Amino acid sequence: MRERFSVFSLFEIITIVITVIVISFTSVLIVAIVLKGLPYLGQAFYSEEVQFAVKMSLFTASISTIICMVLAIPTAYALTRTAFPFKKLCQMMIELPLSMPYLVLGLSLLIIFSSDFGKALKELGFKVVFDKNGIIIAQTVVNLPYVVRFIRTAFEEVDERLEFISGSLGATKWERFITITLPLSKNAIITTIILAWSRGLGEFGATLMLVGATRMKTETLTTSVYLNLATGDTGASMASATIILIISLISLFLTNWIGRKNPQESRMKDVNR
Repeated sequence: MRERFSVFSLFEIITIVITVIVISFTSVLIVAIVLKGLPYLGQAFYSEEVQFAVKMSLFTASISTIICMVLAIPTAYALTRTAFPFKKLCQMMIELPLSMPYLVLGLSLLIIFSSDFGKALKELGFKVVFDKNGIIIAQTVVNLPYVVRFIRTAFEEVDERLEFISGSLGATKWERFITITLPLSKNAIITTIILAWSRGLGEFGATLMLVGATRMKTETLTTSVYLNLATGDTGASMASATIILIISLISLFLTNWIGRKNPQESRMKDVNR
C-alpha cells in the first residue's frame, strides 16, 4: 500500500501533466488581461464612459437575476414536486436555449420585439429594442435555463421523506416548501444567485443583437470592451476586461466559500444528532 501511494502510475502522470497544461493555459489568459489592463485601471475609473458601463452592468445584472429567481424557483418546484402532462418535454424546452448560440437567442428576441407586439409595448411606454430594458430581457433569457437547472438539481437533492413526514403532521405543501425545501436548498440558491449575477455581467451576444452597442446608452462592460477595441483604444478595452475579471474572481470566491460552508454545516448537524 505504501509503495502504491508513493509511486505515480503512468495514467496518473498523464492526468497530472494534462492538468498542468490546462492550468498554465488558463493562467496565461488571466495574466494577459491583468498585465494589459492594470496600468489603465485607475484612469478607467475616472472615465465617465466606464462609470456608465459599470453602473449599467450592475443595474441590469441585478434586475435580471431577480427576475430569473422569481421565475426559476416555482418552475424548478413544478418540475421536481408536481406531476403534469408532458413534463419531460417541458423540461427539454426550458433547457433547449443552453445548446443555442446567444446570437441566435438575441435574434429571436429582436424578431419578437420588432413585431407588432413589440411596437405595442413601445406605445405603452415599455421600449425594448435599443434600450436598457432589452439588456435586462437578454440577460434573463440567457441565464434562466441555467438558473432553473441549478435550482431543480438542488430541490432534487432534498430528501422528500422529510416533506412527506411534515405533510403527515398536517403541513400544507406551501408550508413544506417554505420550512423544508427552501431552507435545505439555501446555499445552492445563494450560489445560483451569485453565478447568475456574474453571468449577467458578462453577457454579450444576445444583448448585442437586441440593443446594439451604443456608447452611453446601451453600453455595458462587455460592450465597452467591444467598442473600445473596435476603435483601437486597447487600454480602455483591457481596463473594462480587468474590471469584469475582478468581479468574476470575487464571485468565484463567494461560491467556493459557500460550497465549503455547506458540508461543514452538514457535519455539524450530524454531530448534533
